[in-house]
Amino acid sequence: MKKLLIIIAVILIGIQFIPVERTNPPVKNEMPMPSKVKEVISRACYDCHSNNTEWKWYSKVAPMSFLISYDVKEGREHLNFTEWNYYSMEENEIKQEIWEEVLKERMPPWSYRVVNPKGKLSEEDKRILREWALER
Repeated sequence: MKKLLIIIAVILIGIQFIPVERTNPPVKNEMPMPSKVKEVISRACYDCHSNNTEWKWYSKVAPMSFLISYDVKEGREHLNFTEWNYYSMEENEIKQEIWEEVLKERMPPWSYRVVNPKGKLSEEDKRILREWALER
């Protein structure tokens, strides 16, 4: 049992030296939105869906660093609020998709809400996003 614990400790220490990308590229063009919507989205979505990720201390500790880096990479590829001119969909379609993800509680993901309580959306936050998404 002692040997197993030593092996696990060595592995955990060793993986700390594997480099993980934690970058914030320059902001190119932010999505236009009302200030109330911006407050909700920047608080609950920007860590994964913008070039303004706030890299918390645990994003530097493996194995969490691997998971967080991957989530940010995937989030930015799917939707990036700070690279707004690069989408082929209409803005209204994107807003509706955002609302759908929030409504079905797929966004923000539960894993993000657990470690970032600010990511939990209140009923008021959801109302703000719903009205914004459904406006024409």
